[in-house]
Amino acid sequence: MGDREYFVDILRCSDHSPYAGLTTDLEIRLAEHKQGADPRSYTYRRRPLELIWSASLRNHDEAFALERQIKGWSRAKKMALIEGGVDSVHEVVRRKRLTRRHSN
Repeated sequence: MGDREYFVDILRCSDHSPYAGLTTDLEIRLAEHKQGADPRSYTYRRRPLELIWSASLRNHDEAFALERQIKGWSRAKKMALIEGGVDSVHEVVRRKRLTRRHSN
């Protein structure tokens, strides 16, 4: 696991939904999703697809944790990451907290 590179990525589906995943080969992963290699995949009926964000990590456990974290995020947080990076994600969270406080 030491020298291997892991990629956490987000694909944009034809319905504009973001799909996060983890792979060791970004090109192969994208090609498989674009070709519809697995009819049970979330992306199968949502083609064409576009790679819109990726991060490279050297540690599998960290890559896996990042993928799981992103999968659990709202669409707004995923789009903030794609468009502006981590700082934008923090801003989305801050705005949600303020909205909750004012609605209570």
